[in-house]
Amino acid sequence: MARAAGDTPARTAAGRGGRRGGPELDPLVHERVRLGILSALAVSPKLDFGELAELLAVTPGNLSAHARKLEEAGYLTVRKHFVGRHPRTEFRLAPRGRSALERYLDQMEALIRDVRAPAPGGDA
Repeated sequence: MARAAGDTPARTAAGRGGRRGGPELDPLVHERVRLGILSALAVSPKLDFGELAELLAVTPGNLSAHARKLEEAGYLTVRKHFVGRHPRTEFRLAPRGRSALERYLDQMEALIRDVRAPAPGGDA
């Protein structure tokens, strides 16, 4: 499967040869724009395309590409409809997306604890 630009397996510092082992971070969530989409939808029940693009300061094409990846993974739902004659796209966080975001945040918290903990046998 081809990777989009910026889609590299994100490892914890320990995963790159550090002092402790740790799980790989979900590259689908770890990418800045996708993490922003999931985070914004975690605190708002729904956001429309324009609101989300403005909030994240991304171009429509960039938002569309990242949202499509999250939708394909089942992390968010997309509803397209018309308001009058104007098309509107609404995004909502899917249960699978909320679980992925919570798992990611748990992994980041663990990484922070590891980084702040003194190394075994080190000067503390």
